[in-house]
Amino acid sequence: MSRTKKTTLPHYELLYIVSNKYTEQEVKPIAEKIEKLITDAKGEINYKEEWGKKKFAYPINHFNHGYYFLIEFDLAGVDLKEVDTEIKHMHEVLRHQIITKRKRSLEEIEDEKRILAKQAKRAEEKRAELESGAEKKPEAKVKKSAEVAKEAKKEEKEKVKPAEKEKSKEEVQLNLDKLDEKLDKILDTDDLL
Repeated sequence: MSRTKKTTLPHYELLYIVSNKYTEQEVKPIAEKIEKLITDAKGEINYKEEWGKKKFAYPINHFNHGYYFLIEFDLAGVDLKEVDTEIKHMHEVLRHQIITKRKRSLEEIEDEKRILAKQAKRAEEKRAELESGAEKKPEAKVKKSAEVAKEAKKEEKEKVKPAEKEKSKEEVQLNLDKLDEKLDKILDTDDLL
C-alpha cells in the first residue's frame, strides 16, 4: 500500500499573553516580533486578533493583568517546534499555547462574531429589562434585609439546637459505652494473634 502525503500545511492557533508591565504601544512590537517568527519559519498567518488587556483568574509571575493575542497560521510541523521554543524563551510572554485547529474561512469567522454580538445584545437587553421592570433597592436596604434573614435563620437554628444537643450527648455516651464493652470482650479473649 502506498501512502500519500498531505499537500496542505497543518493549521495552528497560537494564544499568548504579554506581561502588563508594557504599555499598549510597547506591546505592538512584541506582537510583530512573534508574527515575524512565524513568517520567518515559512508560515502563513491567516487570522489574528488582539483581545486587549484582561485580568487573570490568578497571578502569573506576580502579574494580575496581561495583553491577550490570538493568531491562526499554517506551518510545517517540523518548523513549529522552533517557533514554540523561541516563544518560550521570550521574557515578554507570560504564557502561550499552540494547538492544531480546523481551518476556518473568513465567512465562518464573521458568522461567529455576529452570533456573539447578538448574544451580547440580547443579554444587555434582558439586563436592562430586568432593571427597569423591578424596583431598585438601595444598597443599605438590601444589606439590611439580608442581615435580617440571616438572623432569623440563626434564631431558628438556636431553638432547635438545645434539644438536639441533649439527644446527641446521650447518644454519644451510649455509643461510647457499647464500644467500651466490645473492646473489653476482644481484649479478654486469649487468641489475639
